[in-house]
Amino acid sequence: MAPRTVTREQLAGAARAALGGGRQLEGVERLAGGSKKGVYRLVMDDAKTAIAYLWDDTENFWPAAEGDDDLTDPFSPGLELDLFQAAHARLDGLGVRVPAIRLLDRDRAYCHADLAIVEDLPAESLEELLARDPGAAAVVMVRLAESLEAMRGHRAPTYGKVAVVDGGGTSRGTSCEGVVLDRALRDLGEAAARDPRIMGVRGRLEERLLGLAAAVQPRTEYAVVHGELGPDHVLVDADGNPVAIDIEGLMYFDVEWEHVFLRIRLHDAYQPLKVDGLDEDRLAFYMLAQRLSLTAGPLRLLDGDFPDRAFMVAIAEYNLKQALKLAHA
Repeated sequence: MAPRTVTREQLAGAARAALGGGRQLEGVERLAGGSKKGVYRLVMDDAKTAIAYLWDDTENFWPAAEGDDDLTDPFSPGLELDLFQAAHARLDGLGVRVPAIRLLDRDRAYCHADLAIVEDLPAESLEELLARDPGAAAVVMVRLAESLEAMRGHRAPTYGKVAVVDGGGTSRGTSCEGVVLDRALRDLGEAAARDPRIMGVRGRLEERLLGLAAAVQPRTEYAVVHGELGPDHVLVDADGNPVAIDIEGLMYFDVEWEHVFLRIRLHDAYQPLKVDGLDEDRLAFYMLAQRLSLTAGPLRLLDGDFPDRAFMVAIAEYNLKQALKLAHA
């Protein structure tokens, strides 16, 4: 669904409540990058700024799919304010820097969507800093490694979304690897339906997935993982601290899932985040699963009206080629 642009009038009351001081809202700017929620910069008449997150069907570029609202699926989309609030509380409690919350509104008192207003961090992302100044980024990477270690050290006896597990709930399936296998087989089917190159090796990829999954041994403890912790989901504050954003997908899961994603996104820059003791069988299985996810997901998004189409095509094409290589590994 094509997102509609929220108006300044709709957000004016929320901005005043969040930032106070007699300020008036002067401008609203939609920021690039949000595909599941609206992300807007609020600019007040004294130049103070904040960020508004809006969760609503009209702010979501992804085509609707069965199970989107099933929170017992660890990988269902994070389309709720409650998921954000639970993830924020968990990360903040672990000492992981997240944008400070200024206002939460789940009653839609101010506009058409569930709303959070948070601290604005107008500095660059880690992705931008790595490209501009690798030396300065090195300090941030060390601190990011410390945040990841704090997340890795916090364990739960069951897996699933933080909001579900911390609320005493349980998730579907019987294991992380089982949930990943089910998802990877769905991604494989969707990718094959959209690209003949995947269709041509679908049988080989399915066999490879089943073989890699069978090698994974059971596990009974799970760590806190962001799930999509690419360098574009880490901002850098004025003191050089990494700040995690897009946190609604936070879950208790195999830490290898996080590290595979970090390896994919960071390439050689991943080295400062490398840790000992990861399960090589899980790493191999999750690498193929994520390549298929990063192929099928962008292709699915392109079924809708996501504006930056060339960017999504490039992600799908790169990961498709990597999946093809793994089919013959």
